[in-house]
Amino acid sequence: MGVISAVTAATAMAGSLKDIPFKTMDGKDTSLNDYKGKVVMLVNVASKCGNTPQYAGLEKLYKEYADKNFVILGFPCNDFGAQEPGSNAEIRQFCSATYQVTFPLMDKVHVKGAEQSPLYNALTGATAKFPGDVKWNFGKFLVDKNGEVVARFEPDVQPNDPQLVSAVNAALK
Repeated sequence: MGVISAVTAATAMAGSLKDIPFKTMDGKDTSLNDYKGKVVMLVNVASKCGNTPQYAGLEKLYKEYADKNFVILGFPCNDFGAQEPGSNAEIRQFCSATYQVTFPLMDKVHVKGAEQSPLYNALTGATAKFPGDVKWNFGKFLVDKNGEVVARFEPDVQPNDPQLVSAVNAALK
């Protein structure tokens, strides 16, 4: 079975977006089921990108809404211009020291191509609510409390963009 076929099969076997496994930056198995009852924003992140300053806005958004059952999950990705070459430890150190990131960071993933993670295959594949490849670092997917994708924001949309904030507020209701 080819890589793409294996990814598609793994996604199909998972049943729903909530069930698709991925790993934390510490190597622990997790899924969106571990964030049950929360609104989740999934963001593919990178440390050496023109969009990297969005970490500050994401952290601000996370802190503002964390007590309202909102969480941001950062997925480091080196798929675009090799802008996330670091190890998990280096990424964590950079995010902590430079942007004081406290939202959860996951294990580095591929968000496109032959090695695309099953989670991103489900988010962007032909049967996804918002299909199409992630265009660059800091693409954002908003998942409601039921595990349904309710919005997608392109990388140039800032974390404080009124439409993004409005979507978060609507999902939290």
